[in-house]
Amino acid sequence: MRESRPVIALDFPSFQETKEFLALFPAEEKLYVKVGMEIYYAVGPEIVRYLKSLGHSVFLDLKLHDIPNTVKSAMKVLSHLGVDMTNVHAAGGVEMMKAAREGLGKEAKLIAVTQLTSTSEEQMRDFQNIHTSLKDSVIHYAKKTAEAGLDGVVCSAQEAQLIKQETYDDFICLTPGIRPAGADVADQKRVVSPGQAYQIGSDYIVVGRPITQAPDPVAAYHAIKEEWTRDWV
Repeated sequence: MRESRPVIALDFPSFQETKEFLALFPAEEKLYVKVGMEIYYAVGPEIVRYLKSLGHSVFLDLKLHDIPNTVKSAMKVLSHLGVDMTNVHAAGGVEMMKAAREGLGKEAKLIAVTQLTSTSEEQMRDFQNIHTSLKDSVIHYAKKTAEAGLDGVVCSAQEAQLIKQETYDDFICLTPGIRPAGADVADQKRVVSPGQAYQIGSDYIVVGRPITQAPDPVAAYHAIKEEWTRDWV
C-alpha cells in the first residue's frame, strides 16, 4: 500500500536542529521521517524515541551490512525502538537478509538497498567491478531481496515498475532521489519528480533538501505531497 506522506529525510547534524525543524509543523500533523546515519550517530537511539513520542512514523536508514549473526543481533536491538521501517544492503546476501528479518521480527517493515541513487553505471562498473547494466544489477538485487523474505527495496523510481514486474505488486519500492521540477539534483544521479515517481510505481518517496533547506519547509512539504498524491484515486 502506498504511503501518502512524503518521507522527510532529517539530515541534520544535531538534535537541536532536528527539533527546530519539526517545530515548524503543527503538533497535530504526524509526519513520516527518515533518520539517517548523520543524526543517528550524533544523537543515538534517543532521536527515534523522541520522534515516536511525537507520533511520527520513522524509517531508520542505517543500511546494515555485515555478517549474518552481527546483523541479526543489531536488528534485535533496533526492534525495541518501535521504528516503522529499517533497511540493510542487499549486497550482504540472502543469508544476511534472512538473519536481519529474523532479528527484527515482523512488527516493522524491512527493505534492502539495491544501488544507491548517487551511483552511475560507470561508477558501478569501475568501483564495484559489476559488468552488467545498472538496471540489471538493481533487478537482480530486488529479486534476491524478495527471495530472502523482505518487504521491498530502496531503489530509483526509474526502476520501480520493472522491479514490481520481477517480484510482486505489493513489493515495496521506496525511492529517494526525488526532486521537484527545476530543483538542483545535487549529488543524485537518477532523479525524478514526485508526480513521475507516482506514475512509474513508487510506494514511498524520500525527500530531503528540497524540504529541509527550502525557505518555507512546511509549504515545500505540502507542495511535494500535493504533486505526489494529485492523481491518486
